[in-house]
Amino acid sequence: MTAINGSAAAVTGAASGIGRALALELAARGCDLALADRDEAGLQQVAAEIAKAHQRKVSTHRVDVGEPGQIAEFAEAASAAHPRLNIVINNAGVALLGQFSEIEQAQMDWLFNINFWGTVHGTRAFLPILAKQREAHIVNLSSIFGIIAPPGQTAYSAAKFAVRGFSESLRHELAMANSSVRLSVVHPGGVATSIVRNSRTGAGVTDNARRAQSIDRFDAVAKTTPPAAAQRIILGIEKNQPRILIGNDAWYMDLLQRFRPATYWAVLAKRLEKAANAVKVS
Repeated sequence: MTAINGSAAAVTGAASGIGRALALELAARGCDLALADRDEAGLQQVAAEIAKAHQRKVSTHRVDVGEPGQIAEFAEAASAAHPRLNIVINNAGVALLGQFSEIEQAQMDWLFNINFWGTVHGTRAFLPILAKQREAHIVNLSSIFGIIAPPGQTAYSAAKFAVRGFSESLRHELAMANSSVRLSVVHPGGVATSIVRNSRTGAGVTDNARRAQSIDRFDAVAKTTPPAAAQRIILGIEKNQPRILIGNDAWYMDLLQRFRPATYWAVLAKRLEKAANAVKVS
């Protein structure tokens, strides 16, 4: 069991969404924090909110996880500020709207640098630090799109499947080595964050209405709140759960994929069409 009270955690993507909710919930449970994001103003707001409600040590770090050098600097600065640092949550992520034929290679590289390589570089930079602690935990954010792969999500799904594969293999390596470091991979379903609203659009996407439609559909099905997602992740840390599913939709899609691995999309497409029609009516 990894105790939260008395720990220190590094969280990327901490200025908004699930990362922000994790920062607030961890602080409320007695955890010190090294918070990283490109959004410095957002980080300061989170730090101020924590300072107002909780007497925890919080350091903020401007970090672009798509830049390996910045991740290495973050790990060094975070461990210097928090010598007991024993939890790392690789949460930062971005989205990209468009089918494979509509996405330029440079755009796919951009997404992979953040969603996949950011996780790999973050794990590599912090693992030697965590290994020195009596108990430690790595949390890597994949997605339900690391279990199923919808059309229009080739880049995102590929990166999140990669996060899943990397995390599961590394977890097995750590167990074989009797390491004190545990690892959880997280698969959120629809969580009400701004990731879709802030997504980039494929260079070949010419229908501007698709973006608005995608946002409306996501808002309609994203039922889990960021605080609820954060609480579920923290429970997974405390119980050393290797895989953390968030939301009833994630549980449903995971089961559907197991029973219908080659044809699950035919079922899901009908459900999504029904949800889209409900959005139009409303």
